[in-house]
Amino acid sequence: MRTRGNAFIVTLVVLVAMVAMACSSSPSSDNASTDSAGGDSATTVSPADADPYVGFTSDQYTGDTNWLCRPGKAASACDNNLDATAINGDGTTTVKPFTKAADPPIDCFYVYPTISGDKGANSDLNAGDEEKATVEGQAARFAEHCRVFAPVYRQIPLAALSGALSGKPSSQSTTTTAAGAQSPGDIAYGDVLAAWKQYIAHDNHGRGVVLIGHSQGTGHLIHLMKEEIDPNPALRSRLVSAILLGATVAVPAGADVGGTFANIPLCRAEDQTGCAVTYQTFRATAPPPVDSFFGKPRNGGDGVAGCTNPAAISGGSGSGDAYFRNDRAWLRNDKASTPITTRWVELPGLMTLQCQEKDGFNYLEVTLNTDSASPRVDTIPGDLTPQWGLHVVDFNVALGNLVDLVGAQAAAYQSSH
Repeated sequence: MRTRGNAFIVTLVVLVAMVAMACSSSPSSDNASTDSAGGDSATTVSPADADPYVGFTSDQYTGDTNWLCRPGKAASACDNNLDATAINGDGTTTVKPFTKAADPPIDCFYVYPTISGDKGANSDLNAGDEEKATVEGQAARFAEHCRVFAPVYRQIPLAALSGALSGKPSSQSTTTTAAGAQSPGDIAYGDVLAAWKQYIAHDNHGRGVVLIGHSQGTGHLIHLMKEEIDPNPALRSRLVSAILLGATVAVPAGADVGGTFANIPLCRAEDQTGCAVTYQTFRATAPPPVDSFFGKPRNGGDGVAGCTNPAAISGGSGSGDAYFRNDRAWLRNDKASTPITTRWVELPGLMTLQCQEKDGFNYLEVTLNTDSASPRVDTIPGDLTPQWGLHVVDFNVALGNLVDLVGAQAAAYQSSH
């Protein structure tokens, strides 16, 4: 479970993550300790952007120990080789080197999905290969445009959520808690909140920030945004955007703001900032069934599920710029012009993405552009049950589009601040 060779199999465990959204309720108290080192280059902070967490420090997140990625951290999970081989429809290949920005103008704050193989109601703070591989696959590529901060947190792990879904909780598999004790959801969210406060108080220095999450991570970020950012003009002014995948951000039908957030709208232009990107993916050939886990507000809530297409942010369809691990055959009969030696592959033009509204569900529809004459394979992994759609590859199908969008938003943010 903790070997990189099983990276894709490990990724499948995010299928139980939606339960965590219901488990996050109130924030926990934060620990206090000494100050930590500040970040890189600072930006002048105006009175309107005064630090809302003056004097806050966290024992848990001071220093580098409990961060998977943080500027200056040795052996950061965001410093692995992300070079990719683009596999074109005609079978030709091109190696695309990845370059991390030397002095990016903004930051990214990332919270990973349900991925821990730990036992018990909450994971520990010792990140395994599964956390590191997930951070690499979902967040590290954004380092092209931002400094990446990714805290380790005591999430509700696979075993606990699996038990809750099966209806057979045990001492090793539970999301319940004794009366008066802090719930597992509160513990997980409390860590995310403490890491966020530590980052803002000691590393942010008034810089713009992109929030990035998936599944359980998105659930905690939605909680954080509702309580800490949406009602706070100073923090909203620092929000470049929020990428909230694999969970529902609700909006009123026909509107881009309201519902989950009172002040933060859905993104509808590349140069729009202070907005949210959100979607859940399903194949065009397998739309959400009536009992789908995604595509509607949870528990019959008001409004509709927001959908923003990073391949065509203003609307319509666009070509997905997909990235996947090089852990399977991507060309029929190995017809590559040269061996594929990079750990990542890019699949330009393989799929078309479009937000779709059907039978009361709003979702990102993935259409594969199949070509039996092409030496490139014309399918992708990621299928679970019909109710889950392509949840496990929400990031993969549009990772290149998302990175490009953040680059455009970073430029727009810098020009207006």
